[in-house]
Amino acid sequence: MLKVGLTGGIGSGKSTASQHFGLLGAYVLDADEEAKNLITTNETVQHELISEFGTDIIDGTGRVDKKKLARIVFQDEDHQQRLNSVVHPYIYDLIDKEFNRVLEKGKHGIFIVDAALIFESGYDAHLDYVIVVTAQLKHRMERAMGRKTLSREEILKRIEFQWPEEEKVNIADFVVHNDGTEKELQKNIESLIEKLT
Repeated sequence: MLKVGLTGGIGSGKSTASQHFGLLGAYVLDADEEAKNLITTNETVQHELISEFGTDIIDGTGRVDKKKLARIVFQDEDHQQRLNSVVHPYIYDLIDKEFNRVLEKGKHGIFIVDAALIFESGYDAHLDYVIVVTAQLKHRMERAMGRKTLSREEILKRIEFQWPEEEKVNIADFVVHNDGTEKELQKNIESLIEKLT
């Protein structure tokens, strides 16, 4: 079973691409979603985050509040790295366990690790291939704004903390350009699966 990373900047269409991979028979692990779950459900991770960032990140029940944490973490690169140094080891462990579990079942030919920070975290070294989903900045902004979860400033700040798109494209094994329709994206993914299998 191939272990393939799927990454792309905010609004690139990475999540839509990962859904298509799932529909076409790949096993998809959403590492960013798993990271959010860890932050809210894993007590060890919560304690480590509180000792790293202080009590400003906790809610009325003494648990980590993801919104408060995000406000602190997205201030600058140093805060972002401190968060990643706490969370990434747990995520790596989780990915490995899930990969072995899926491998044992033998039902899938491709295991997709869907994560925003594959290159930034150095996790690309643990993968057979890395696919980058890319789109023009205007399309990325439109999509990200369309979700209505972040302001324009917050989106630009998050883009700032990720590696530049062209850098990722240059070191990716495969690149999916997503400036067209979802149907075109699906076709691109179908032909990519053919290349991988």
